[in-house]
Amino acid sequence: MSEVSPIPFSQLTTLRVGAAPERMVEARTREELVSALRDVWSDDDEWMVLGGGSNLLVGDEPFPGTVIRILTSGFQVVDGARDGFVRLRVEAGQNWDELVAYAVAHGLAGIEAMSGIPGTTGAAPIQNVGAYGQEIVQTLVEVELIDEATGEVSTVPAADLGLGPRTSVLKRHYDSAPEREAVILSLTLELESVGTGPRPLHDARLRGALGVADGAEVSLSWIREHVLAIRAAKGMVLEGPDPDTHSAGSFFQNPILPEAVARTLPPECPRWPVEPDLDPVVVIPLAAYDGALPPIESSRADVKVPAAWLIEHAGIEKGFRLPRSRAGVSTKHALALTNRGGATGGEVGELARFIQSRVAAEFGIVLQPEPVLVGVEL
Repeated sequence: MSEVSPIPFSQLTTLRVGAAPERMVEARTREELVSALRDVWSDDDEWMVLGGGSNLLVGDEPFPGTVIRILTSGFQVVDGARDGFVRLRVEAGQNWDELVAYAVAHGLAGIEAMSGIPGTTGAAPIQNVGAYGQEIVQTLVEVELIDEATGEVSTVPAADLGLGPRTSVLKRHYDSAPEREAVILSLTLELESVGTGPRPLHDARLRGALGVADGAEVSLSWIREHVLAIRAAKGMVLEGPDPDTHSAGSFFQNPILPEAVARTLPPECPRWPVEPDLDPVVVIPLAAYDGALPPIESSRADVKVPAAWLIEHAGIEKGFRLPRSRAGVSTKHALALTNRGGATGGEVGELARFIQSRVAAEFGIVLQPEPVLVGVEL
């Protein structure tokens, strides 16, 4: 662990905005990371951890505390996998896409559709990252984390993390604290060993995204190559000279609405039902059982709608900018807010608030931000 001269967030985040913090520490090993966290917690200092900086919008005033950069890396095969599977234990600071590339090259399936997602592996469970039908919850076995309240390190099963659509008990939602204040040190994934040759692609969503016919066979490397191409076409693969990639990815969450609310939207608005509980459990006290079962109440599933559709149909086109602002909507994807060159955190925040207001006025829906906001309010 070493204290270093603070580096501006504009040099450490994919949005390229943000001032330097008051203090910065680099942790390159698990032990250094644990020590740095315990030190800052014992001092009761304001703190935050920084991985790849790909899901972060930082303001223009210095962060008044300590930033701990997680620079740990590496992964190894560990015991405990089911037959036909391989378990990998991965350090929190490991680059995510490098891990995906390794898995694909070694014929390990389960994360190939998440190729090209920027950032570090330790951030993946926090918001249950996913793409094209795959989510980290499908392969995550457990995480090793350290709790702020106790400073103790523990191993937590994936089932205890409350993993849901882009959320977990560890995620700091906008304007609220996480249910569990802790930092991930490492995680364990269980991937299916399928080899590097072609095989049937069963996931309908991934088939549709890649244009693969039902029954067709493709390799993991073919999937990775085509997912990267799709993401690049949307400006979602980091490219130095392309300002469309200077973003935090999808800036707003896809709203999940009650079915009755979704019915008020225009019929051409795409929507997908969120799976309901298909097998509810009814408990009847034995003393009250008279031989008849009460009717099971069924509720309509909630509905997910695409934030990008709402934005565009609220009059915000790709490439939109406010007057004299250096922040703009991506020219490739309406859901990405980008730094067109020299933008400030305040300018990105101003654009986000404008988009929220337009969507709320048109559809009565308040879009929630996806990135973590530091020193910026929407």
